[in-house]
Amino acid sequence: RMEGQGSYTLPTGTEYRGALRDGMFDGEGELLFPNGGRYRAVWHRGVPTQGKYTFADGLEYKDKKWHYCDGYDRRFYTEICSGLKPAGISQFTNLDPPKKIPEGCYDCGDGFYNPETRVIVDYKLRFLRNADDDEHEWIIRTCRKAWDETIEHKPKP
Repeated sequence: RMEGQGSYTLPTGTEYRGALRDGMFDGEGELLFPNGGRYRAVWHRGVPTQGKYTFADGLEYKDKKWHYCDGYDRRFYTEICSGLKPAGISQFTNLDPPKKIPEGCYDCGDGFYNPETRVIVDYKLRFLRNADDDEHEWIIRTCRKAWDETIEHKPKP
């Protein structure tokens, strides 16, 4: 079994780096997600006992008094850091510019969803999972879809 300091890459592309004991995460270690996020934690027999998640853009998640993108302040983190864009140039995601969604698909946060095949792929178009009925309905109801993308107005020369 894995023992000592090391790294382990899961089939999803998520990588663990840190202490291992008896084949499990045990001690200080971090999960590095393909989207650039990271979760640093103290682990005990494969279970995190305390930890902190940091998004790819540097925003740290707080489980108490979390005010990011709440009902009072709906700005994305990039807007908080860099300011709001002028009227008519809305920002639809925290990424600016947002990822281009393949035709007929939805951006579901960790990748693209094709409702025809019910398959979710990551942003590099690698298979992540099949959506069950609940996830399918949630994505169709709430996520940004390719045909919602706005096209910039270009004045005639």
